[in-house]
Amino acid sequence: MRALHLTSHESPPTLTDLPEPVPGPGQIGLRIGACGLNFADLLMIEGRYQDTPALPFTLGLEVAGTVETLGAGVTGLAPGDRVAVYGGRDGLAEFGVFDADRAVKMPDTMPPEDAAAFQIAYGTSHLALDHRARLLPGETLLVLGAAGGVGLTAVEIGKLMGARVIACARGADKLEIARQAGADHLIDAKTDDIRETVKALGGADVVYDPVGGAQFAAAFRACRPEARLLTIGFASGEVPQIKANHLLVKNLTVMGLYWGGYLTFRPEVLTRSMAQLFAWYAEGRIRPHISHVLPLARATEGLELLRSRKSTGKVVIRIPE
Repeated sequence: MRALHLTSHESPPTLTDLPEPVPGPGQIGLRIGACGLNFADLLMIEGRYQDTPALPFTLGLEVAGTVETLGAGVTGLAPGDRVAVYGGRDGLAEFGVFDADRAVKMPDTMPPEDAAAFQIAYGTSHLALDHRARLLPGETLLVLGAAGGVGLTAVEIGKLMGARVIACARGADKLEIARQAGADHLIDAKTDDIRETVKALGGADVVYDPVGGAQFAAAFRACRPEARLLTIGFASGEVPQIKANHLLVKNLTVMGLYWGGYLTFRPEVLTRSMAQLFAWYAEGRIRPHISHVLPLARATEGLELLRSRKSTGKVVIRIPE
């Protein structure tokens, strides 16, 4: 089978012929139909992600496909089942082996491209806003990086939860996508003063930040008393440094959200969240925004779209071509 394989953190990944893996006990063998790309893939290539596997490994965190084989002891799944899987690796390949308890059956109407773009982006935003920040109807949600893979889903879910949503992104084209996703107010990160614009709108009750850096600092200073700030990631490359005494003045709370971490310490939280998200999808209330669908042979091109911030929503690799 072909796979996008990484053998060194000093060299780019390459499309490589590898033996097709065989599922062990508790695993499934999956014919992969699509794989969603994530900013974490870029960090893994550089060896800077918190869950970077040992070299060598195949990239690709989240996939959708068809079950072909079952390892010993697997129940509840059968060959032919269409599933989505967050495997954390091995997704950019024609075939993969994954733990069966990470497989979620897809709605019948869901194409593999949507399923591969779904779990991390929607799962992150739903857990962040619902489980962590406890976003309430009528509150003001500020979303930074609002046209990106996770940011756009935060706009959608924030509106579904009844919030007033302020979307911050770079450029009119990206802001228009955020507006179509439900944003009530738009801020151009290239030209507008984030702090002053948000304050003029009454301040933020919840900040959703996958960007970090100067944008976090501006949003921090535009918060209302008792606001909650969610640190989702650091696409800017700069991790904010927070002065604890500044939290006291407005009784602010800063909280982190690493979606994949719940797989190890509270998997039932992910299960409940994903059930709600798939139900919303089946009802037509959410739909992944996919700006690019590329073949496996162009997977590195897809990763560069993320690196250069030329994509909106998700980039998906279709397998087979």
